[in-house]
Amino acid sequence: MKKQVINVSAMQAAKVSAVLYFVCSLPLLLVLMVPALIGQQQFPMLFLVLMPILYAVLGFVMTLIGAWIYNQVAARVGGFEFTTVEVAERS
Repeated sequence: MKKQVINVSAMQAAKVSAVLYFVCSLPLLLVLMVPALIGQQQFPMLFLVLMPILYAVLGFVMTLIGAWIYNQVAARVGGFEFTTVEVAERS
């Protein structure tokens, strides 16, 4: 059975993306923090603290805009189309 996504909750998608961006930025933060802590590079600690927060905020804003654009386009030409199938529950 084919289904079509014609509307995306922009706020919910943005919140989920913000959390995902934040979590995904933490390994990068650790990689950047190691040289800074052993004195090999001069990264400002404020940058290292704000990086995951800014990454999450930018992810939120860009996803909010992207979901809004998707909703506008889907209203005019249709949304993503996918096929579903019923499966038995595993016990």
